[in-house]
Amino acid sequence: MEILPESLKSVEVKGIMTKSSLPVGGYSVNPYTGCPHVCKYCYASFMKRFTKHSEPWGSFLDVKYWKPIPDPHKYDGQRIVIGSVTDGYNPYEETYRRTRQLLEELRGSSAEILICTKSDLVLRDLDLLKEFPKVTVSFSVNTLDEQFQSDMDDAVSIERRLAAMKRIYEAGIRTLCFISPIFPGITDVIPIIERVKDFTDLIWLENLNLRGQFKGAIISYIDSNYPSLKPIYEEIYNKHKRDYWQRLDEIVRKYAEEHDLPYIVNDLPYGRAKQ
Repeated sequence: MEILPESLKSVEVKGIMTKSSLPVGGYSVNPYTGCPHVCKYCYASFMKRFTKHSEPWGSFLDVKYWKPIPDPHKYDGQRIVIGSVTDGYNPYEETYRRTRQLLEELRGSSAEILICTKSDLVLRDLDLLKEFPKVTVSFSVNTLDEQFQSDMDDAVSIERRLAAMKRIYEAGIRTLCFISPIFPGITDVIPIIERVKDFTDLIWLENLNLRGQFKGAIISYIDSNYPSLKPIYEEIYNKHKRDYWQRLDEIVRKYAEEHDLPYIVNDLPYGRAKQ
């Protein structure tokens, strides 16, 4: 979604580092408020209520400016997650370079950087990423079907994401394929793993959560585009049955064991999984 000029503004913030409550721990950094990817399943849309925007989530963007980090060594050994409720490499980053500014300010520290993105713009900052001792770049990929991807978000194509993941892996930087969210009956997990297994260090799966405000829109989309799946979605999201997820877990675990692949962890221990 293109952000209109009146909905794109610069904001001064006291600080950019927030102690994280995420399972991966450390600090959370979001150089922007809002996200133009407009993912139809975006859990981060709850952030709108903390802004002064009346526009729909995805149609505005606040570009954050902060006082430079005075001592990057304060974050030595800390995990810093970039992009927990935005994408630090959304298209506007090419102009505003706020994520790059953050990395430049952290240069020289031994912070562990975890970048969550759907963009290949991260390739621009390979020079900086190579300077940190521990870096993971996580790409969200939940389909190989470009039409479904374009129906769900305005981020770059799946092929561009996979090409970027491969380049980052080949540059010696740890990669994570975040297969999320898994749409029952649509997200074909094994073919995705087959595509990425030679250039990713970790596979992490996450189920589609429809407890958010977007449930109605997603169910309507399924009804219109995948009517044969209506019974499955009824079972999972209205009757709250877990049979589908249990079967999927068994299939993926068996595949992972047979192919010696790391699969679903509660944390992100650093280190390349394959030799």
